[in-house]
Formats: sequence, C-alpha cells, structure tokens
Amino acid sequence: MKVALATLFTLSSVLGHSLWPLPITYTGGNCTTAVGNVPISAGYTTSQILADAVGRYNAIIDKEKFTPPADYKIKEAPSTSGTVAGLSVTVNSSDETLNLDTDESYTLHVPVDGQATLHSETVFGALRGLETYSQLIISYGGKKVIQETPVHIKDSPLLHHRGLMLDTARNYYPLSALKRTLDAMSYNKVNVFHWHIVDAQSWPVQSNKYPELQAKGAYGPDMQYSYADVKEIIQYGKARGIRVIPEFDMPGHSYIVHESHPDLVSCPNVQPGWDKRAAEPPSGQLNIAKAAATEFAKNIIDEYAALFTDEMFHLGGDEVNRQCWEEDPDVQKYIKSHPNATVESLLSDFYTNVHGELERLNKTALSWEETLFHSEYVPPKSTIIQTWIDQESIPKTVAKGYRSIASPASAYYLDCGHGAWLSNFDGNSWCDPYKSWMHIYNFDPFANITNSAEKKLVVGAEVALWSEQSDETSIDNYLWPRVSAMAETSWAGKVDSSGHVRTTAEVAQRLHDQRFRLVGRGIMAEPLQPLWCARNPGNCLLPS
Repeated sequence: MKVALATLFTLSSVLGHSLWPLPITYTGGNCTTAVGNVPISAGYTTSQILADAVGRYNAIIDKEKFTPPADYKIKEAPSTSGTVAGLSVTVNSSDETLNLDTDESYTLHVPVDGQATLHSETVFGALRGLETYSQLIISYGGKKVIQETPVHIKDSPLLHHRGLMLDTARNYYPLSALKRTLDAMSYNKVNVFHWHIVDAQSWPVQSNKYPELQAKGAYGPDMQYSYADVKEIIQYGKARGIRVIPEFDMPGHSYIVHESHPDLVSCPNVQPGWDKRAAEPPSGQLNIAKAAATEFAKNIIDEYAALFTDEMFHLGGDEVNRQCWEEDPDVQKYIKSHPNATVESLLSDFYTNVHGELERLNKTALSWEETLFHSEYVPPKSTIIQTWIDQESIPKTVAKGYRSIASPASAYYLDCGHGAWLSNFDGNSWCDPYKSWMHIYNFDPFANITNSAEKKLVVGAEVALWSEQSDETSIDNYLWPRVSAMAETSWAGKVDSSGHVRTTAEVAQRLHDQRFRLVGRGIMAEPLQPLWCARNPGNCLLPS
C-alpha cells in the first residue's frame, strides 16, 4: 500500500479529527483506515484500573456511532487503505498514586494497517490516551474509520490541576448525577473534582464524630452521603484518573452547625439583616472566641482528612464577616478580658490552628484567597491559594511565592447569568452576566505574569458551580460544554508552538463535535448554536 507523506500539526492545526482537548503534538498522513472488530488489549495486567478502563472504552467504541455534524450529508464511508487490528496498551509503572505530580503523558500511534499502540508511564496517562483513541474513531454509513493515518500523537497536560468545583450543600445531587459528572470530566481530561460538600444551608455528609450534624443538618434522609457513598465516589473518580478533594469551609458559611451545636455559632440566621452579617442567607459563622469551636473545627479536619484520601484538603476561609463577630457577646467578652485581642487576631489564631492541624496530618491545605489577602494571618508557603475575586489575584498570589489555582468569578463561575435568586429582588445576580464557553476559553490564567518562576506557581485552573439555582435536573446544561472550554485551555494551553493564540472561531467546530459526542454518551450538554451552524462551519461568524 502507498502511505502519503505525513505532516506535523501542533495544537490548533489538527485537521480531520475532532479531538478535544487538542493533543500537544500530532502527526497525520493522508490515508483512511477502517476500524476492525479487534478490541483494545492491555495484555496481562495486574492493574484493575487499567483492566476496567479497557473494558469501559471497548464498550464505548462498540456502542458509539459518532459522525461530526458537519458531515451529515456523507452517507457512505470513504475508501480505506487498511484496517486497525485493535489497540495494544502498555504502561511502564505499577505506581497508581494519583496526586498533583502524577504523570498523565502518553504516546499513541495508529498505522495505516495493523495494530495501534498506546504507551504511557502511568495508568493515568493510559486513561488519557484511551479517550483520545476513542475520539479518533468516526462513523460513516455504519462503518467506523480513522482518518489521516498514520496518526502519531505525543501528549501531556500544561496544568496538572484541571478542576471542577461542585457545591452539593445548597442543593443536593444524588450519586448518579455525581458519577455522570465524573464520566463527562473523564471525556474532557478534567482531573480534579473539588467537592464543596457542606455549607450554611445543609450538612449532607455522614459524621461519626458528630452524627447530629447530618441528623439535623441534611435536607432529609434521602439527601445524604454516607461514608460508603463518599468512598464510592472517590473510587469511581480514581478509576477515571480524577482526584476528589473535599472542602469543609471554615469559619464562615457555618450556620448549619447551629442546628446541632448552637453554642458554637455566631449570628445564626439573623432575620432581617442577614445581609450585614453574611454574603447570603442564612448568616452564621463559627465562634472564633470559643476554644470549643476551634476544637470542633480540628475534629472535623481529623475525621474527613481520614475519609478523603487525597493529599489535599480545602479549608475554605472565604467571605468571613467581621460584623457577625463584633456583635457576638462571647467575642466582646473575650476581647474585653484580653486587652491585646481583636477580631482580626482571633481570626488569625483560628487559621493558625486549622492550618496547623492539616500540617500535623501531612496534608496540603487549599484555601480561598481571603485567607492570604484579607486577614492578618500568613499561611504556610505550602498552602495553595484558590483565587476567585478578580483576575489580578492570580499574579498577586504568585508574586508572594504561593501556588495558585485560577478560578476567577469573572470567567469561571458557571452559576452566573441567571439573575438574582432572592424572592423580592428582580435584578441581576452579583456575578452576572452569563459566562459563555467563549468567555471561558478566552481567559488566560497566565495573563500579566511575566516572570517564568512565577508562571510555574500557577498549578491549575478550576471552574465552579455554586448551586443556589441548580440541582440534578439542570447540572448537565450548566456544566457542559462550558467546562470543556476550560479543559482544553488547561490541557493544551491557548498558544501553539508558533506563538499563535487560538481563537474561539477556530475551535468552535471541534467543540460542536465534542458536544455531540457528549450527548451521545448520555451527557445532556447544551447546544452552542443552531444545528445549522454546526452543519455549516464558518457561516455563523460576526462579519469583521
């Protein structure tokens, strides 16, 4: 057979394939290869993660009949020059540790004829390569093919933390919705599920230390997460190369603790006047003047740091309200009897205690940016700061020598744009307008950082869905395919090897393809445009 001269493409110039996210390097030829019935094989492997993934992707490929929407008129498969005789997967290391430093690189080769090969250092790199292989396969007239063979891909992520934060306290999400979300994350190579599991409104997760928290703080017996549920989600995520990082926000956003421990909470559900004491109702913060409240917080950390196995633990620390404490009789009494004490010094002492507890447990602390910028406390340099208030917080964080996860509300908050949710206020929400996939794609977490050492401190990007107006009925539409936009820019970056910055006009057709692929896999992702636009690439652009 004659194999056409291969051409090297990088980042934005992948031609015949609808890969999402883009691989770092791609070499393709001019042939089309049929996909035979020989399945993926990992040979003899002791890795249950790899064995399960091989079975999962064999089932996806067998079931999937994906045709790019722009090819809707093609009824017959193009002529082929050979047949792919299955995919052989090899993994170098038996180490299945999943953390910020995990190697997710892989090399994938698909010949014009014969067996395709996937090679990786770790099983988690193999997972990423299996997803890419599944996306190479296109169906025309019932026949599956791979275009532009021979294909050679060498791939690895730009950022090692590519996350999605989901709030399951304001509204409850059943395990089925969480698992479906983890599936969709794996299809987009998103590798961190930041589980904001409790907040002021509810405490849905089981506590063995304080069982009354769940008993009085969950919305109901059918809206709770048991220890077994949490372990199931952690295992389900790891099987897909996804870390599960919990957040137990403290000392703010703590009204729900009042339901079972009224003596530990300041300014609980002040009505009217919550707006002077909290960011949203119900008001309530741990009473930082009480040793019992600090001990409670440390016990919570001890319990859940053991349940959640990841090396990182999110302590929250956002949106604390000083007036809440200034009005508290116990705080006032403490300050009166301790002449050098202030609300700020009490808050700093609280942070010292909870960060110290995590350090004792050999866990890495994550914290919202207020801990660093809006308090007297100086976090340990090992702390990772999640920046959200504005985009300039990212360069300010790394300039101080801290690692940063970029989550600016102006670009990455997926709940924005649905208007206010307070029943007597017909207006916008605080973070409107809606963050379109284009707005998310155009955000650059490295903007205004010129120092190369400081750029390395930007370790991740993370979109967030706060659930005031979402639950299991709407989660897919809220998340997808907008999370996909962040997934690509955090995996492949925004700039190709020639220095060209990719535009939304260039990538829109591939994202149409990814959205249709997600829908075919059971993820109810919202459409980007009318179907006509997806079928007629380049015809739905604003004239320049």
